[in-house]
Amino acid sequence: MVVLTPTVLPPIADEPLPPSGAGLPTAEQLDPQIAQALALVERMLPQFDQWFPAPSSESNIYSPIDNVEWTNGFWTGMVWLAWEFTGEARYRTLGERHVSSFAQRAHERINTDHHDLGFLYTLSACAAHRLIGSVEGRDAGLDAARQLLARFDPVAGVIQAWGDMRDPEQRGRMIIDCNLNLPLLYWASAQTGDDRFADAANRHLARAARLLVRSDASTYHTFYVDTVSGQPRHGSTHQGFSDDSSWARGQAWGIYGFALGARLSGEARYAEIARRLANHFLNRLPDDGICCWDLIFTDNDETPRDSSAAAIAACGLLELADILPVSDPAREAYGRWAWRIVAQLGQAYLAPMEGSNAVLLHGVYHMPNKAGVDEACIWGDYFYLEALMRLRRVWRPYWL
Repeated sequence: MVVLTPTVLPPIADEPLPPSGAGLPTAEQLDPQIAQALALVERMLPQFDQWFPAPSSESNIYSPIDNVEWTNGFWTGMVWLAWEFTGEARYRTLGERHVSSFAQRAHERINTDHHDLGFLYTLSACAAHRLIGSVEGRDAGLDAARQLLARFDPVAGVIQAWGDMRDPEQRGRMIIDCNLNLPLLYWASAQTGDDRFADAANRHLARAARLLVRSDASTYHTFYVDTVSGQPRHGSTHQGFSDDSSWARGQAWGIYGFALGARLSGEARYAEIARRLANHFLNRLPDDGICCWDLIFTDNDETPRDSSAAAIAACGLLELADILPVSDPAREAYGRWAWRIVAQLGQAYLAPMEGSNAVLLHGVYHMPNKAGVDEACIWGDYFYLEALMRLRRVWRPYWL
């Protein structure tokens, strides 16, 4: 039997702020960057009207795919964001058409045997229900939430990430990405009054806090829990440099996921965890503020950066700043860090108008598999747009 001692996290480190004068942006500073991002989204519309972008690009070009991947919700989320930014009807029309595709996918169980149903349905169907009152979106979101709930193992107390629930190699396996899938369950509870959804999310979040967060506030990518005894087994990585390193995108999922978890669960301790994860992340950034693909790399060598992880982290920092008390000085610090990251992405990481059909370049999908290295990643595109929306407006995220 494995017995874990209570996690004791280090004190919060003082974080270096961006250079003097690099405060939160004014509308005049941000609007050109938003216009440039929307122009890149506009360029994607003809190719991805009936199709979806592949998870990552090849030579900076996304291939068109059917609605079969875990990443398809990010493109639909970009469409809804573009509609909110512009009010142009063609974005709403496309978003509604996507909702019908997601409804069919949930009904027919097309590649839904995984925990990424939150990524798929929160940004597509649930967003449509919130924004335009889509009944089809609500029904599709609840169908997906019921499938996600079925992946909860009550003994292990976790939502199994992938694979057949009877597969001994996958049973009891959680990954940090799932923190961003939990909002679908909280939404389903709010919609139906059925506490089972939120209870499963709460139990998984508690397990994630205890098992995925190390004592130095770095994170495991994945952790295994015994489904017979409920005892922790071991942590490892799936996409990071090593089992003991901190995969940058996973750390970013942790920052954003625990900040959202604090708001959705009402548990203030998750805000403290998000804060510590944020400090660990920020203390390991290269000079330009854009993380390497794994946080074991902190210098300015030739290690690939991951713009997609940086965009996720920026959204997480802004959510964290929003939930902290107004009197907390870290609130402004995290906001300024988010602005610095977003500004740098806009200056040095945007795709050109010619020769690409993406928004953000220089991301990393899966380094161990050599997939999508120094390429665009569709979730990076989405979170970049979300960060711009958060900085520009008082806005309720689709996750809430």
